[in-house]
Amino acid sequence: MADEKDAAVAVVPEGEAAPVVPKPPAIPEEVPAAPAPVIIIKKIIDDGHGGAHGGAWKIALADMMTAMMAFFLLMWLLGASNEDQRKSIADYFKPTSQSIVTMGKLAGSNGMFGGTSIIDPDGFPFSAKQTGLLERLTPRSEGGPNPSTEPGQENQNPYSDPDKLSEEQKKEVAAAKEQADFAKLEQEIEQKLSQNKKLEGLKDQVSITRDKDGLRIEIIDKADFAMFPSGGMTMQGKASSLISEIAASLAEIPNKVAIRGHTDSVQFQNPEGRNNWSLSAERAEVTRSLLEKKGIKENRFARIEGVADTDPFNPKDPRDPRNRRMSITVLYNDKD
Repeated sequence: MADEKDAAVAVVPEGEAAPVVPKPPAIPEEVPAAPAPVIIIKKIIDDGHGGAHGGAWKIALADMMTAMMAFFLLMWLLGASNEDQRKSIADYFKPTSQSIVTMGKLAGSNGMFGGTSIIDPDGFPFSAKQTGLLERLTPRSEGGPNPSTEPGQENQNPYSDPDKLSEEQKKEVAAAKEQADFAKLEQEIEQKLSQNKKLEGLKDQVSITRDKDGLRIEIIDKADFAMFPSGGMTMQGKASSLISEIAASLAEIPNKVAIRGHTDSVQFQNPEGRNNWSLSAERAEVTRSLLEKKGIKENRFARIEGVADTDPFNPKDPRDPRNRRMSITVLYNDKD
């Protein structure tokens, strides 16, 4: 063993440099691995409502709710209004003409609930000639001449000189003036009812309409208001004041007047044999007499009549207090 050990050791003579023994190659240090990247996975679940739908359903729902609200509002209005009010609303939306007929007001502005349009309240249109006349009589708009007038013809209106009118044209002018008078009368009565504190509560008892005979003014009874006592012929205080105001307005126009008395179907016991026919006629005569005392000349009364309960205000209930009423009709001139 000693010999082998000695043999492995190289003996270097003294004075000589020791041989250079190469170093073993260096072992590289282990580099730590880079951290793994973080991966986020977004999971989308399709519930059947793609992006194409979005919020469109909200718009559809809003449209449906608006339509339903309008429908139920219409149903409420139909239930809360009577036939005359619905007719007035319909007249308001008919084509209108701002002419001498309406005294510069649009349809729907006159009357207790409505006004005048090219179509009268009974649904009978004015004749073509009359409509043409009203257009020619329409006041010019401010700021220039009538656009329908040709240059140089502003003063050539054939209706500007009454002496040159034909008989037919005179009738047309008279009819237009009559319509204007009726509109003025209607407005004046409404103003008096609004301004007179004594009559303010009777505003709902006065109805002003136009029919085939003329302008009809009706004073209508109700449960807590009556022109006459039951079975009586003496006009009561407020009704008398109301007739006086109407007479003052009627005095300003020349048209003749017709008076008609109405009763309900309630019969009353009278030893003299009087009935609703005689009662309605007698009340009409009392009204005529009061109008005459307030300035309406006797020759202006065309007819005085009583129709008992044959023309009820409420046909469904002949005993309705509103069937008791007095009709004062300002007649068209051609109805005299």
